Amino acid sequence: MVTFNIDGTKVQAEEGSTILEVARFYGINIPTLCHHDELTPYGACRLCMVEVDDGRRTRLATSCLYPVREGITVRTNTQRVIRGRKIILELLLARCPNSKTLQDLASKMGVEQVRFKIEDKDCILCGLCVRMCAEHMGGGAIGFVGRGQNREIVTPFRTASEACRNCGACMYICPIVDLQCRGVKSPGELCNSCLVTTPQCLEKYEQVMCTLNSCGACVQEEKK
Repeated sequence: MVTFNIDGTKVQAEEGSTILEVARFYGINIPTLCHHDELTPYGACRLCMVEVDDGRRTRLATSCLYPVREGITVRTNTQRVIRGRKIILELLLARCPNSKTLQDLASKMGVEQVRFKIEDKDCILCGLCVRMCAEHMGGGAIGFVGRGQNREIVTPFRTASEACRNCGACMYICPIVDLQCRGVKSPGELCNSCLVTTPQCLEKYEQVMCTLNSCGACVQEEKK
């Protein structure tokens, strides 16, 4: 067993466990996009970053890949960590602004602006679909090609793959393949309607009961 400190609490974990696994076991929430418990850790999205102090230096590390070590100190919610996560989420939103998953995360993490050029893509290169296809479906019908800004996920030679069984697992696990998020306050890249928790039209209408739907929009229902 390995003993270390996480958010001020001394914990124990089996050697070989990752910080993310231990944090979740102890009920500490760390946001992730590219991680799935049944797939090989990949560390692409970087949203799971935490601050790790090994006694020599303190640095940011991806918790899904960082193995626990004796005596280290882990902090999951410092200003440095939160600032880093917000910047990463801004970059992801700039790439895929219509993703409800990303919009929900933005509201939850308090991201209220996107300072980067909007690309409006349909993939954040998290690799979940590639790993799902290879590790669980045994297909290997899709993979990464290119590097840097030209990196993308395609079938071999960009043609219909004989290895693909059209099972839909890649779409099922994708965090971007979702309904577009466009709430009542979305003139720009961010919706942030999920931040609205009180009725907006209660004072305007007298004989109605005002409630909110899941996206912060006002739903009027006549009193009976």
